[in-house]
Amino acid sequence: MRTPPCSDWLTQHEAACLRVIAGGGQPGITPFEQLEGKTGREILEDIMMGALPYPPMNDIMNMTLLEVGDGYALFQGIPLPQHYNPAGTVHGGWFATLVDSALGCAVQSTLPPARTYATVELSTHIVRPASHRTGPLRASARVIHDGRLLITAETRVEDESGSLYAHATAICMPLDRPLSVSKEPHGTE
Repeated sequence: MRTPPCSDWLTQHEAACLRVIAGGGQPGITPFEQLEGKTGREILEDIMMGALPYPPMNDIMNMTLLEVGDGYALFQGIPLPQHYNPAGTVHGGWFATLVDSALGCAVQSTLPPARTYATVELSTHIVRPASHRTGPLRASARVIHDGRLLITAETRVEDESGSLYAHATAICMPLDRPLSVSKEPHGTE
């Protein structure tokens, strides 16, 4: 009997999630004190190993960081019915979140200690609809320009057979990391 085509990607996704949990990883926000002295790539590697909290929205969006390198990040997302728009396909915001996550992590992987970034512009082009039957989709992002004032990156979202679902670019601005952050989200006091 032939294995379904997405079995390898599903297995990798599950292994990545189990690795985070085994390392003690929980959804949350990392206190800035725990980031001191770490490069952007080291922070991402610690998140992947469960040593630092992972973004809570990864659970909501059903996505995870699978790989990171210098100027490179690979995210995988599995669309579910709760990600649908009124037309009955995966909402464009799900695609935008997947590509922004991959692009941002590719940019972050290039940053030295005490630096972070902000996305200045995100351009997402969805070329094929997705549903919960699509299976896993991967956004493979690479930095294409690592400048002092702006960093640009690009990504493609594909299924396991190589079919293109979306492509995107981002422009990010490197920033000094704040020394601390308020404990309450903006707008709540």
